[in-house]
Amino acid sequence: MVALVSTVAYLGLEARTVEVQCQVAPGMPVFALVGLPDKAVGESRQRVSAALTAMGLALPPKRITINLSPADLPKEGSHYDLPIALALLAAMGIVDAEQMADFVAVGELALDGRVIPSPGVLLAALHAHEAEKGLICPAAQGSEASWVSGGAGGVPVIAAPNLISLLNHLKGTQVLPPPEPGRADPPQRGPDLKQVKGQETARRALEIAAAGAHNLLMVGPPGAGKSLLAACLPGVLPELTPAEALEVSMVASVAGALENGRISRARPYRAPHHSASIAALTGGGLKVRPGEVSMAHLGVLFLDELPEFQRQVLDSLRQPLETGEVTVARASAHVTYPARVQLICAMNPCRCGHLGDPTLACSRAPKCAADYQSKVSGPLLDRIDLHVEVDPVRAADLALPPTAEGSAEVSARVARARRVQTARLEGTPLRTNAELDGDALEAHATPDEAGRKLLLQAAEAMRLSARGYTRILRVARTIADLAGSEAVGRIHVAEALSYRRRPPTA
Repeated sequence: MVALVSTVAYLGLEARTVEVQCQVAPGMPVFALVGLPDKAVGESRQRVSAALTAMGLALPPKRITINLSPADLPKEGSHYDLPIALALLAAMGIVDAEQMADFVAVGELALDGRVIPSPGVLLAALHAHEAEKGLICPAAQGSEASWVSGGAGGVPVIAAPNLISLLNHLKGTQVLPPPEPGRADPPQRGPDLKQVKGQETARRALEIAAAGAHNLLMVGPPGAGKSLLAACLPGVLPELTPAEALEVSMVASVAGALENGRISRARPYRAPHHSASIAALTGGGLKVRPGEVSMAHLGVLFLDELPEFQRQVLDSLRQPLETGEVTVARASAHVTYPARVQLICAMNPCRCGHLGDPTLACSRAPKCAADYQSKVSGPLLDRIDLHVEVDPVRAADLALPPTAEGSAEVSARVARARRVQTARLEGTPLRTNAELDGDALEAHATPDEAGRKLLLQAAEAMRLSARGYTRILRVARTIADLAGSEAVGRIHVAEALSYRRRPPTA
């Protein structure tokens, strides 16, 4: 007899159908597992055998063959344990094989029969929903699956704490309660902008960056408040829409970072250390997991001490910043993850950090500044919309009382500008001004005659690239939105140009 149970294989954010086929036939007792399994899948035989033993069941003294079809698709992960066990139980006649055809199963088995969490349940729930099937998953991840498949009118979700309770539920002797969707986490706002003393130019640049989802580079001496300004950014960004929250949570689910089924409406904020590798930043590794740039999808990727990152690591961000996605190529598969991020960078002007201060600067200035800043390639800098110098904070500034305007006031202006962009770009795949390109850029960001004349003059004087020219138009459009102006004028272009200067080298 051959029993069939459906499960999934994860390729990036795509879940592909995998059919677990189990045959129990006469022959020498053996438990064979075929279908291109990796090490974790191959070890399922021991976990499944131990889980059945814990239930008081013994494997039949026959030839047991498990095939994971399609056989040419690599199978990775421990979530194959539960479907393998169910297929084996169906082949043994303990579970109704026809009943199993209505479900997709994912989950890892412990040696005592518990069903424990495995990454990617949210993707499996989406796949089951599209296939109009139910989902069998670990109890700890039932709330995660219920965001998609649970609730009235949805396909059923069976969240099983252990294998025995699952079998009793399928036989009708014990009913497992349907899981409820997990609570949405309240947004974590971080520090308030009221904590920032002085730095009016940097605060203004941060507001523009938040309003249009633009990339931002802050250059200044140590202790000037660059990291604090970046940490304040989540407090002024608008919450994710329900569709965006699901999109972000899918990345977190496949990375195993979605805790207790809680889908957050707060935008991701990732700040990797400067020792991060290419695989850590863009994704990869043995099992091709999403990197920091994908974990920050639709949120903020903050790179502090920018020149301290390896140059190859920084240059690996060029393509994701342009396309909004990152593709990890391997011999067995090409995996694509979303990577629409807002890049926020901070750096010192030189290695000692005190360029321009004769009392603190090192003896190698200004050559040390040129050497230090050259670690960041020109093409990467060209992809950063706003360049702002952060001046040192004086003791007199620190003694001043907090400013009257904090994150709440700035957030209100940012939200208003984002609503204007959403209405303007309705019906298109674009979300913000930072994504404007082609016809959309020409239709919505073309300045008036005075602004166009100023931009052309500046483009010649500053030797702007085509990318730099485009990004100035995007920033000018955002500045106009913050001002409540329908047209992009000369004053908006002039302010956008003031943020395009490169950091000084002397």
